[in-house]
Amino acid sequence: KIICISLIGVALLAGSAAGASKGGSVSLVAYSTPKDAYGKIISAFQKTSAGSGTDFSQSYGASGDQARAVAAGQDADLVALSLDPDVNLLVGKGLVPKNWDANSHKGIVSDSVVVFVVRDGNPKHIKGWGDLVKPGVQVITPNPFTSGGARWNVMAAYGAQRRAGKSDKQAIAYLYKLFKHVPVQPDSARVALQIFAQGKGDVLLTYENEAMYAEKKGVHTQYQTPKNTLLIETPVALTKTGLKKPAAKAFYKYLWSATAQKAFADQGYRPVIKSVAKGYHFYKPAGLFTIESARLG
Repeated sequence: KIICISLIGVALLAGSAAGASKGGSVSLVAYSTPKDAYGKIISAFQKTSAGSGTDFSQSYGASGDQARAVAAGQDADLVALSLDPDVNLLVGKGLVPKNWDANSHKGIVSDSVVVFVVRDGNPKHIKGWGDLVKPGVQVITPNPFTSGGARWNVMAAYGAQRRAGKSDKQAIAYLYKLFKHVPVQPDSARVALQIFAQGKGDVLLTYENEAMYAEKKGVHTQYQTPKNTLLIETPVALTKTGLKKPAAKAFYKYLWSATAQKAFADQGYRPVIKSVAKGYHFYKPAGLFTIESARLG
């Protein structure tokens, strides 16, 4: 039996190697929420001449955790993380080149905005940032030490206060007050959505695309886009290992193709290619701001 199992294992390894040798292999390490989008993009890429025969390994999780895992030695040819600082952690470790954001889109592959997901019918009448800190309101948001989405939420809350004319001190005081309304901090945006779907909390702070994902999965909620909210810009980067692989470089380039951008859009992400974005109607809040425009650093 041991011999048979060993022979089967050898055969499987040989088959895997044969498949990998045709178009190479790509190791993708990504944050939690775009798993479905990347699944569709990878499938479409493998049907192209550039991607034919390419094997993929995929890893999804909280953005900060994923970045630290790669820094600790996890294989990665391409990293798709929630925000620039997680990529720059890998730059500091010598794993990603300093000019990772040198392409025409500054390495940003998709956009979103921070929204409030509320219970069906919005029974707590939550519309703006001030409503999150009213008595009796429980807010679900992930842990900023592990989740990129959580850090976008924090920056959105802080930036909204500054946009409303509050001082730095007042905006920080708001954050302290807000987190007194947070009963639990899951490790990622996707886990936060799952906890909210199970009935915990009155409002979920999350990506707009996660709100759309919830509806697709039959979670009966609705979402509010506050007047002042933050544009989420999610980056991808080739590692130094990926730069040596033609398949990884081809897939990286493919992420800005019309097909890939439509796949992102179909999953609720805002395309960064203007010609693709014209085919979708995403709401633009009056007070939409970016990290750069709000000087949040």
